[in-house]
Amino acid sequence: MRYQYVVILKRDNERPADIISLCLCLLSVLAFIFQQLNASHLNFFLSFAAAIIISGLVMNLIAAKKGNRVRYKNWLLIAGLAWIGMPYFQWLAVLFFIFAMLEYQAKYPLEVGFSNDMVVINTLFKKKIPWSDFNNVMLKDGLLTLDFKNNKLFQKEALDDDEVDADEDEFNDYCMEQLKNVRMC
Repeated sequence: MRYQYVVILKRDNERPADIISLCLCLLSVLAFIFQQLNASHLNFFLSFAAAIIISGLVMNLIAAKKGNRVRYKNWLLIAGLAWIGMPYFQWLAVLFFIFAMLEYQAKYPLEVGFSNDMVVINTLFKKKIPWSDFNNVMLKDGLLTLDFKNNKLFQKEALDDDEVDADEDEFNDYCMEQLKNVRMC
């Protein structure tokens, strides 16, 4: 679909996703170590996976201290593979694979596309909203406001980019024109 305008919104906070991912990886490492201590023989696969996950978490913590963005996807995938090798709770591997895939979506900036037919909010499952569902749509001072007819209000801060693709007045005029067209029909 071709959009006339795309507004990229800031994500509120990546910290909850990072904390959940870190806890899942740490709990996995503890489970792998516990399994090694209780097993009669050494499982090199679990030991190797625990070592890789620990080193990855240390690298992420160092990167976070420097102010860099961190991703836990790889460490969650490795933990998921290691859960397959565990003698119990192998089904947790599926959850780790799902969490690894969802981490990207949780940290990806939210995009709202505006076309002549509808407004599309790009989440995990795209929300397609016809113009007829809106009372008003406005971008003012970097704040996108979607005022729905069902008294629901959506406000988010737009991502501050250095590019000036279109000014707010032009965008607001476009939205007013779309709303007028819908009201005439």
